[in-house]
Amino acid sequence: MQTVLITGCSSGFGLEIARYFLARDWRVIATMRTPRTDVLPSSKRLRVLALDITNAQSIRAAVEAAGPIDVLVNNAGFGAASPAELVPIATVRELFETNTIGTIAMTQAVLPQFRQRKAGVVVNVTSSVTLKALPLIAAYRASKAAVNAFTESMAVELEPFGVRARLVLPGRAPDTRFADNARAHMLGFDHEAYADLASRVLAGFADTSTPVTHAQDVAEAVWRAATDPSSPMRIPAGADARAWAAEVR
Repeated sequence: MQTVLITGCSSGFGLEIARYFLARDWRVIATMRTPRTDVLPSSKRLRVLALDITNAQSIRAAVEAAGPIDVLVNNAGFGAASPAELVPIATVRELFETNTIGTIAMTQAVLPQFRQRKAGVVVNVTSSVTLKALPLIAAYRASKAAVNAFTESMAVELEPFGVRARLVLPGRAPDTRFADNARAHMLGFDHEAYADLASRVLAGFADTSTPVTHAQDVAEAVWRAATDPSSPMRIPAGADARAWAAEVR
């Protein structure tokens, strides 16, 4: 029986990924800043651990408590939207500390056991916004694009050890808490220079007639990345993400 450790499991993609692997008889280590067992099915194959990926001590404690794992899914992260001119540098630092450095730190904590066993998979969940230039998310997009670059170079380094690395790129997901959480970091949308652009972007987000990504789409893509050695480096998740990926080929 194989074991997966997933970050950011309290809601959204991480929660659905944990459920998906549990339903397929894997041992699942679901991590979240504030552990909750009520959001996941009761199972002897489930452990819920506290983890703050921006805290080195928390990472060490979680990885030690988890023991040997076969797959690491770096899913934890948050979004923010603001004109590049106006995004607070404190927000930029928080985005990179969580989305980029947190992912790298988790990966570094797990890679030694993968390398020594000559087996293991790292799946990093980033975003399809890294595929094309979009307004008002420059800092967020940069934090996720950095993970793409990190993962692709790392994959080359790890190949001789039999360790794989893959990227899952979700699209817009209105049925998760991600968008709601991102609204707390929306700044500058009422600035006179950007108000018209911001209103058009918000209207696009609210358009329910266009394809979107559902949490199930992301769970399926992560499963493919984790279990199919022939899967591509970048796996778009969701109808909108797949359409964007097709545009940039």
